[in-house]
Order: sequence, then structure tokens, then C-alpha cells
Amino acid sequence: MAAGVGPVAYRRLVAHFGSAERVLEASTHELQKVKGIGSKTAAGIRAARNLDVSQELAEANRLGVWLVHIDDPRYPAPLRVLEDAPPVLYVKGTLVRGDALAVAIVGSRRCSTYGQEQASRFAHLLASAGFTIVSGMARGIDTAAHRGALAAGGRTIAVQGCGLGNVFPAENAELFERIAQQGACVSELPLTYEALAQNFPGRNRIIAGLCLAVLVVEASATSGALITAQAAIDNNRDVMAVPGRIDSGFSRGCHRLIRDGARLVESIEDIMDLLGPVGQPLAGPVTEHARRTDVVNQEPLFEMARFNLSDVEKKVYEALDGEPRHVEEIIAATDSGAGQVSSALIQLRLKGLVRQLPGNVFLR
Repeated sequence: MAAGVGPVAYRRLVAHFGSAERVLEASTHELQKVKGIGSKTAAGIRAARNLDVSQELAEANRLGVWLVHIDDPRYPAPLRVLEDAPPVLYVKGTLVRGDALAVAIVGSRRCSTYGQEQASRFAHLLASAGFTIVSGMARGIDTAAHRGALAAGGRTIAVQGCGLGNVFPAENAELFERIAQQGACVSELPLTYEALAQNFPGRNRIIAGLCLAVLVVEASATSGALITAQAAIDNNRDVMAVPGRIDSGFSRGCHRLIRDGARLVESIEDIMDLLGPVGQPLAGPVTEHARRTDVVNQEPLFEMARFNLSDVEKKVYEALDGEPRHVEEIIAATDSGAGQVSSALIQLRLKGLVRQLPGNVFLR
């Protein structure tokens, strides 16, 4: 909480003086002997001697948040090796040794239905195989990834760009609590810090640091997910990207990553292959789980007799896939009347086979 002391300065100070206590005892002159410590930062450190942290600790206790220091054996091992690893993490939930087997799934807040479905699907498959899914709990791709891991009964970690006394975005308050019960919500920031733009690059480097690899599902040319990808590259983590439509702005960032050398991912097998010795022992079970999941999600009509579909319902269902279709497209594809198609869509929705999106748009 000392003004001007970030993770790198913290490490230099402790390395120079031997302990945090000794840093706080040092004079302004002594502090300025450390590389990168000017008079302003030295004054901030001196002022920190008078900080009363009891209120912060009491509030953490009230919120069910605990703090873990970088030298604590419970601190995530993959994160500790970063040059700018957070000296302290605030944690709501649990951290376990198995979280070292982690993959980050990130992407844009504004995203397509395709992107959300792929993020959820890959998260579900990886979590089912024992991987911890790490993301930033933002709207869009991040939220879909966390929900996919939770649906699989797996572990997931959300890294916030604000203090854990806040939830950002606010509509994810329920998701925040679920993640804390089935994994952890973490932050390097004091509890009351707001979600400011300058906090998110730092948040993204923690996401990358916690993982073996980062999967970017959908990212525009200016998406913050690209910062996470760069942080992964800077720290020798693998980067993967899911391709999208060539005319979609949602996928320009992913396509740029692929052109620059990121692994193109079309299936769970691609991820297992990239993870090498870690992924190879899991490749068989994960592939089989993916096959069974896809059968459920894309169930052929001959296996759907139990739904008792009419001829028009079958035609409408066959005209749909994972891409959104406007009702006019469905009418044209089925060569059926508007009334028949509307009635069939209502029945398919009631049977849980079709989902309606805003604007009279439908998909399986």
C-alpha cells in the first residue's frame, strides 16, 4: 500500500535491504540508493511506516478474503517466477497445487454467439480433464469460459482488475460467488480499488502468469486479450487462437496472432498437442469426452425420435446450426410458410432444441 511501489520496485527493495521491515526502517537517502527509487517514491515508503493496515485486514476477514504473500508456499508457483509477480494476492476461495495445471481462456467483451459457445465448450472440456480455467470475469468471452468450467464441475480462477471488495462487472456478482466456491477470485489490488482502465494490463499479466498456455477465442484488433497474449509470450507461455470468419471484426485480433505464430486451434486435440508432455497423457480421455459431448450437442435427427418432431419441425431444425439465422432465412431454407415456421420454432424452443436471440434470430 506504499505509494509508488510496484512489484518490480518491491523485489529490488527487499533484495537490497533483506526484508520488508528493513525497507520501512531505511532513511530516504538509503532508499534512493536502490535502482528506480527516486525521492518521491522514497517519501511514499517513509509515509507508509504510519499506515494502519488493521482496517484493511478486518474488511478482508469480513468479506471472506485472505491474503497470500509471495514467499508463502500457498502462493501459485507459476506466478512466482514472473519478474513482476504481485508481492501479495488477495484471494476469495481456495488455491490448490492442481491449479498449476491451468489454461487461460480470454477474449473480447463484445463478442459473437459463436465466440461465447466456443469459449464455454473449450472451458468445459479442459475443466473436465482436470485443468483449471483462468480468465478475467469480464463480459463476453471471459464470462462464457468461467461458466463452461463451472458447468463441468471443474475449477476456475477469476483475476479481477479491481479490489475484491468490488465486483466488476456488477452483473457478475452471482458468478463471482460461484467462482469463489469452486475455485478462486484473486486480485493484487487493495480491497476498495475501483475497476480503472490502468488496472487491466496488470490484471492481464497475472492471468497469463498463472497458466501453461493462453487460448484467445475472439479478439478485435484492439482487444485487451491481446495484452494477455503478449504477456504470455513475454513469460514463455504458449499462445493459441481460435479462427473466426474473415469478415468479422471480432476475429481480427485472433487472425493476427495466428499470422504472428500463435497455434491455430480447431479442436481440443490441438490444445493437448501443444501442451506436449502435459497434454499427451490426457489426450485420449479428453478426445473421448469431446466426442461424447459433441454427440449430445449436435444430436442427429435419427437419435431424436423421443422429441416427436413434426415434418416441419425437422426441416426447421435441419436448417439451423451454431450460427444465428433470421426467421426469413429459415423460411427460405425450408420452403415452408411463415406461419408453419413460426409455429415450429415455438415448439422447438419449448423442447429446448432452439434458442431465440434479439431481432427474430434463432440458432440450435
